[in-house]
Amino acid sequence: MSLLAEPFAKKAHVGHWRIPRRPKGKMDALILEPSLYTVKAVLILDNDGERLYAKYYDETYPTVKEQKAFEKNIFNKTHRTDSEIALLEGLTVVYKSNIDLYFYVIGSSHENELMLMSVLNCLFDSLSQMLRKNVEKRALLENMEGLFLAVDEIVDGGVILESDPQQVVHRVALRGDDVPLTEQTVTQVLQSAKEQIKWSLLR
Repeated sequence: MSLLAEPFAKKAHVGHWRIPRRPKGKMDALILEPSLYTVKAVLILDNDGERLYAKYYDETYPTVKEQKAFEKNIFNKTHRTDSEIALLEGLTVVYKSNIDLYFYVIGSSHENELMLMSVLNCLFDSLSQMLRKNVEKRALLENMEGLFLAVDEIVDGGVILESDPQQVVHRVALRGDDVPLTEQTVTQVLQSAKEQIKWSLLR
């Protein structure tokens, strides 16, 4: 151990850091360094806890079996509570439900809950606009392409890119339809994008 590292280790052991102790999990780092990689996963489950959408941004749960076990655990711990934040398996989980959908954004145990919540709210509000406030399972399944595009606009590789739902909806609409926003209202562009998605699903 170097001369610089030794005092650091002693301070950590005698509790000079006033950091709340949290349950240790697979994703806890030995040294807490600032990181742009805020988001570990984005999940959407139905009211039975079945996966509708899942995107993991690291190798914490490398296999589908491990991912499904984690999703089952997270659903069991959250679907009957009114809280919006949970600590599970050493992770910070923010979530919200609407009708028959459960939305989750997951970060490490030391991640800022407000940052994670901004992603969650942006995703939900974006989908609410895209689905005309009809945020439920059937409507979501009919517009999965829009969901994929929205998540990609909000998070890329675990890095938060956007937290403004208006900007996300604009970009999703532009990617779904080549007509410039200056020539149509946002509503018209979104409708065109939705029709394009429907046709692509029918092919």
